[in-house]
Formats: sequence, C-alpha cells, structure tokens
Amino acid sequence: MKRGTAILICSAAIILAACKGHSGASTATSTTGGNVIAGAASNVATIIVDAGPGPSPRINTPYTSVTICAPGSTTNCQTIDHIAVDTGASGLRIVASVLSPTLAAALPLTVDANNNAIVECMEYADGYAWGPIVSVDMAISGEKATSLPIQVFGTSLFPSAPATAPCAGTGPQLGTVASFGAKGTLGVSFFAQDCGSGCALTLSTPTNPGFYFACSSSTSCNVTTVPLTSGSGPQQVQNPVSLFAVNKNGLIIEMPTVSATGQTSASGALVFGIDTQSNNTSAATAIVLTVDPIHGYVSTDFDNAAYPKSLFDTGSNGLYFDVPTTFTNLPLCADSARSTLYCPTNSQILTASAESSINVPLSIPFSVASADSLLSGGATLVAFSNLAGSVSDPAMFDWGMPFFYGRNVYFALEGKATAAAEGPYVAF
Repeated sequence: MKRGTAILICSAAIILAACKGHSGASTATSTTGGNVIAGAASNVATIIVDAGPGPSPRINTPYTSVTICAPGSTTNCQTIDHIAVDTGASGLRIVASVLSPTLAAALPLTVDANNNAIVECMEYADGYAWGPIVSVDMAISGEKATSLPIQVFGTSLFPSAPATAPCAGTGPQLGTVASFGAKGTLGVSFFAQDCGSGCALTLSTPTNPGFYFACSSSTSCNVTTVPLTSGSGPQQVQNPVSLFAVNKNGLIIEMPTVSATGQTSASGALVFGIDTQSNNTSAATAIVLTVDPIHGYVSTDFDNAAYPKSLFDTGSNGLYFDVPTTFTNLPLCADSARSTLYCPTNSQILTASAESSINVPLSIPFSVASADSLLSGGATLVAFSNLAGSVSDPAMFDWGMPFFYGRNVYFALEGKATAAAEGPYVAF
C-alpha cells in the first residue's frame, strides 16, 4: 500500500513470490463461489487474468484497458490494454514506451512554481517506477476523469532516480513492459491520492516518505512536497475513481471461481460506484471491514497468530503470510526458484479471521496447494486460487489475487458514503 508514511509495498502486479489479526467471540463467514459477475454497462470494465503482454507469462495478474487523451482533445487519444488493476495503490501509471509519439508529446508535464518538473519514485516489491507526472483525460468504459495527474515511467526525459531516493534501494528500475509485466497499472485503492498528507505538508524526515521530486534537469532532482489536490500548482497522482462524475465512492472487483488446478485465463468485472446504480448495490450478505485510514490495513488472525498489517490487494499474485512456528502443514518449496512459496504435501483447506477495531470478525476460508504442482502444470496456466508464499514482514497477511476468485469485493473510498457505511472499508 503506497499511502501516507507506508514504506513496504506489496502491490506489484509483476512478481511471482517476493511480496509479501485478533478474533472475537463471534464471527461471520464469507462464502466463495456463486457470485454474480456484472454485465456490460457504462460503469463496468472487463478484467482479464491472462498471460500478459510480455515475453514471459504472468501469474494472477488482473488486467483492464483504459483510454487516455491529451487534455481537452477528443482525437489525440490512445486505448491501452493490459493495464494491471491494483487495489493496493492509487493512481494511473503508464510505461512510456507504449504511448504513441504524438500523444506523448502532447501530455503536459506537471511543474512547480519554479518550473521544475514533478517526478515520482513509486516503490514496488521487486523494484521501482521512476518518471514524471503529466496530465491526461482518462476514460474507462463509460467513466471519465479529466485533467487527471498520472505517472509516465521509463521515459528518457528522466533516465534514473537519484541515489538518495528511498526507492532506489528497493531493487531494479522497472521501465519496460517486459520488466513490469504490464503496460501500466491502475491503482484503485481506498484513497484519493497515492501518497497523502505525508507528501503534502513537510519535508522533514520521516514524515515525508520521499516519493516526489522537483527536477530542474535529468541530473538535478530534490525531494519536494506536492499538494493533495490542485490549486495554483501541481497535485499528487489521483485515484481516477475519485474524479468520476457519479460513480466515485468506490468500486467492486467481481471475479469467477477458478479450477483448483489452475486455468489459462479468468474474466471478471470492475464495477464503479457502490449503491449508485442498479448493478452496484451493496449485497445483503456482504460484511463490512473498516480499514485503517492511513494504510488501508485490517487485522488477520491465523492459527492463533496475529497479523495487524493485513490488506486486500489485487496487485499481489498470491496469498502472502508467514506461518506460525507451530504450524507445520505449509513447508516452503524445495526448488530454489520457488523457495519463498508454500509446497504442502496435500492441498490445505484453511481458515483465517479478519477484523477491524469496530467490526465483527469475519471468518475467511482459503486453500493452499503446492506451488511446485501448480506451476509445473503447464506454461499456459496463469490463474490460481490457491497459490501462497511467505513474506518478510511477520505482521503482514497479504490477501492477494487468489482471495478475489469467486467473490465480489467492495472497496469504498475514504470519506465517501454508501448505503452500508462510510469509507474507507472493504466488504465481501
């Protein structure tokens, strides 16, 4: 989650196995399967999990398509497919090489009062994206966000992040479709901005996490503050959903169940708005979990171990958590290429409990199969509901993409009202 002063990023839609609560007396149960996938509508975009646009297949990566235009133009536009959907971050980011030269030249750079370009360093679990903020008009299905600040990364205008940037120590620079595993990413988390007040108010450490830089040239960049919203100057990268005209209070990720042995693809829906249209009403059986308003966390309890930094993230391709030392049914894989993934002898049917401080704990069934068996089933298999692995942070339980199969999952934006509650919350 890239928000506030959060440092650990588990929302890369490009990794295989590196990303990586308390229960009360009564619990509610979330069921899987039988969910209804929304049909075509102006507030519905298709999600497809497939092998991706790169030379190597990508596991459990949900993609959609967006159209971006030069601000104010209806002709200088481009529709870009294979944009990864990421509920663990906010904002649209595009790999520079996929933009047509005509469109790229027409996108205005965001600059500060001294005419310095605003450039961002976005951290992921296996590297970072470095590039300038530009303004676009964006459309997805029938929804539009005008004058939307987005990041374009991998551009030759700003070839590399300064060594002082926090992201520079997170791994390699991700500037191509092949390295990123997508043509861009659409961050649709609970938050309207990608960083929050930490990037807006002060340059003091550690309040400002150092995401944004003012660059007078490709070699002279310094950490800067960027406001939450537009005024007389630049603004942070925005969650486009927050700028939609009507369906702007949240969204629903709707995915079908997938085979226990994996599938070559899975198709679902990205539905915008909650309780704003007939196709996005709060399900009577959906249970709300209010999330931490800074990072979007809830707490998870598994086998009497607490994971207070738990999140629901389509940008993580597995379920990532460290098992308690007393739990021996999830050994790590012996294969060095999969040494951070779990390889149980037999498929495990498990249960964890997720909760927030004000909600009834929610019992969540999940399964974990041997990663060796799943990933050796054929190079064309990319959708798995039971892929899991360990994470370096013992306090984290990352409910990644496998969690979303067979569910309709609601994400309500911060400060936005729905019939069920005010965001930020997740419900399913």
